Amino acid sequence: MTARSAIRRLRPVPSDAEGYDAETVLAAALRALGRDRLVLSASFGPEDIVILDLLSRIEARPRVFTLDTGRLPNETYELIERVRRHFDVAVEVYVPDASAVEAMVRAKGVNLFYASIEDRLRCCEVRKVAPLRRALATVDGWVTGLRREQAPTRARTPKISLDLEHGLIWKVAPLADWTEAQVWEHIRANDLPYHALHDRGYRSIGCAPCTRAVDPGEDPRAGRWWWEAPESRECGLHVRHAELRKESKR
Repeated sequence: MTARSAIRRLRPVPSDAEGYDAETVLAAALRALGRDRLVLSASFGPEDIVILDLLSRIEARPRVFTLDTGRLPNETYELIERVRRHFDVAVEVYVPDASAVEAMVRAKGVNLFYASIEDRLRCCEVRKVAPLRRALATVDGWVTGLRREQAPTRARTPKISLDLEHGLIWKVAPLADWTEAQVWEHIRANDLPYHALHDRGYRSIGCAPCTRAVDPGEDPRAGRWWWEAPESRECGLHVRHAELRKESKR
């Protein structure tokens, strides 16, 4: 990393960002970092669709990337194509290192994640966390769909922070204080595309074998890694693996 890029990565976040609404958060990040150095990390949940809609009102062709783990539901791929057409954006796709996947599957099997939290986190590391690191090495800030009400591990999510895990780049969560109801109100009011599985009881969608529908009134993330304790139900993209392992052993 050059001295110039190091200075940009250490750019202080606005001290009053918690008072911004979602669109102002995004505008501030774009203004500070520039269109080419700020990217939306999209798994194409409803939050990502809302953020992309807001971003597109400020910047005609915002940068967007996704992590293709190789185990996504087909409906996710279908949605990616719909999003590309609806917003007229390119989606940068990052995939796992093939040799790392091959070694993991050879050693532990294709469905290793059901065996233990350690094995599940290993799979998430290879298929999601490592590709994320590659993606974030190209930017000075990333936008996420994190909301505080999604899970106890996300309850203190700031709207803009310095990401200690990825070289002190900005981590931007414009919907941090939104409710799930607000997200869906925005989608319906603006006739935005959304994931087909949401109409089948899925409220949080990741890899196909690690996601199921939830019952009415059940926690929205109960369908993610449902065989584990709630405290461990993160993949390492937003909570460090060491913290997840510690929680799972309590």
